[in-house]
Amino acid sequence: MGTFQIEGGQQLSGEIQPQGAKNEALQILCAVLLTSEEVVINNIPDILDVNKLIQLLENLGVKIKKLGKGSYSFKSDDLDLDYLSSDQFKKDGSGLRGSIMIVGPLLARFGKGFVPKPGGDKIGRRRLDTHFEGFIKLGAKFRYNKEERFYGVEAPNGLKGSYMLLEEASVTGTANIVMAAVLAKGTTTIYNAACEPYLQQLCNMLNSMGAKISGVGSNLLIIEGVEDSLTGCEHRILPDMVEIGSWIGMAAMTKSELTIKNVNWVMLGIIPTTFRKLGITIERKGDDIFIPAHTNGYEVQSFIDGSIMNISDAPWPGFTPDLLSIVLVVATQARGSVLIHQKMFESRLFFVDKLIDMGAKIILCDPHRATVIGHDFQSQLKATTMTSPDIRAGISLLIAALSAKGTSTIHNIEQIDRGYENIDERLKALGAKIERIA
Repeated sequence: MGTFQIEGGQQLSGEIQPQGAKNEALQILCAVLLTSEEVVINNIPDILDVNKLIQLLENLGVKIKKLGKGSYSFKSDDLDLDYLSSDQFKKDGSGLRGSIMIVGPLLARFGKGFVPKPGGDKIGRRRLDTHFEGFIKLGAKFRYNKEERFYGVEAPNGLKGSYMLLEEASVTGTANIVMAAVLAKGTTTIYNAACEPYLQQLCNMLNSMGAKISGVGSNLLIIEGVEDSLTGCEHRILPDMVEIGSWIGMAAMTKSELTIKNVNWVMLGIIPTTFRKLGITIERKGDDIFIPAHTNGYEVQSFIDGSIMNISDAPWPGFTPDLLSIVLVVATQARGSVLIHQKMFESRLFFVDKLIDMGAKIILCDPHRATVIGHDFQSQLKATTMTSPDIRAGISLLIAALSAKGTSTIHNIEQIDRGYENIDERLKALGAKIERIA
């Protein structure tokens, strides 16, 4: 396992360009399987999870060329479908949760799709029912090998459009069903569909390939199946809104003046508003975010009736759950108190014991709720040794370490590398003292 050593208490400054969106990239890369023509994708983040998926696609027979930094071409004209039943695929697919989204495109184009139970963050139960219930409604037959934990769906006679009301607005589930439905016969209607920017981007890309999807950006998608094959296209991935939120939190905690470049404001939703509830000053300058140095700290707002601020996650356009960990760590140095309510994943707050070890005042009420009493920078967090349990907790611990007194050590930094591109070198460029130890 790799390790970061961080000397805290350094004020950062400068400009940072956010990477391409991880969650969008995992969907978009799977969509290349829907056509035999060339697809060019730009602004792909160079992170572990995405690189694993690119390698999986290459093992499946996709012809891949690197055109430049973050730019690749993909051509899926001669796939090796036998790879799907190989031991290598079981190993490759089980190490990456995003691998589940190859099933929809393969099912649509070849009448069958398989995947081992995928990996990913251990942040609670993350059911796959939405994916497979959608495929079944499109006419696929489902099978599950319990011993090998291997999922499969088959539709040798093709898929047929259907109406479905999703039990949950799953982002990856919606993406998978949409990719299956674009080549189905007839009309598919998906109600309670996810409408995150990642999903909007996927639908726009598919439409540029010849798909017929309406309702993009809403929770009601209507997909007219196309009989002809889809064509190639060129697509650019959005800047990563979760990384943007991470930089906002990092700037506030380290009292740093940072400019986050080219953030695509229209796709940030209520992220800026939520950080402002903690008292953080966020200025819009064109398509950039400017965070001034919070030398006098930041004060948590209260509700109109004076009750304690409550920040919780929700499906888009609500506040993304991927940023609740960052909000929590930022609140440890706020002036005031806040209740953090993580509704969607029951294990995502379990990293707070490390923050408590560093001196943070946090009451873990239950697996979903934590009350944070801010220090108002009157008491600096203390450096410690910790291990990153998942991507978002990892970056939160890194933010805490950057603001702490002394030298902290973070182990298992592969978790951070799964979602953040070259994070140590980018931090060094801003003035951080951080070293990667193999």
